[in-house]
Amino acid sequence: MFQTKELLIIAFLLIVGVLHTYGFSLDLRANDRSILHLSVDALVVLISFAGVGYLMWENQRKHREIETLNSQLRHSHTRISDLHQKLQQAGKGYLQLIHQQLDEWELSPTEKEIALLLLKGLSFEEIASIRNTKEKTVRQQAISVYRKSGLNGRHEFAGWFFEDFLG
Repeated sequence: MFQTKELLIIAFLLIVGVLHTYGFSLDLRANDRSILHLSVDALVVLISFAGVGYLMWENQRKHREIETLNSQLRHSHTRISDLHQKLQQAGKGYLQLIHQQLDEWELSPTEKEIALLLLKGLSFEEIASIRNTKEKTVRQQAISVYRKSGLNGRHEFAGWFFEDFLG
């Protein structure tokens, strides 16, 4: 709960307060000290113990604040986890819809793979690299995908699938 630095300061103030309290009590019994000296000793005692009290109060306040933040963080993690699960479920459902549409367009397995990679935003060069083929081959397969879908190019193809999300 307390940090080392705070403990050292509290211990120091307690020692100062206790020593000054002892010295103050000796001075009161001796009756040979001036009122100013006794007042300064009393003030040092009060300030020392007030400092200890303040540090302990501040530490408790920080501890409560940390607990509140931890609680909020746990709640946020739970909400994020729930949203992540919902997004995964929605993504799986959407992927099924994409596959259904690709089936309706009667794309070959290779064309379906090209179509999915195009939807992910990969360039012809990147797709060719992934599929270990030439860029020209990928370009021809993409043209076949566009022709069978009745769409004119990459942007119209991607837009066809994402248009409903943008409302």
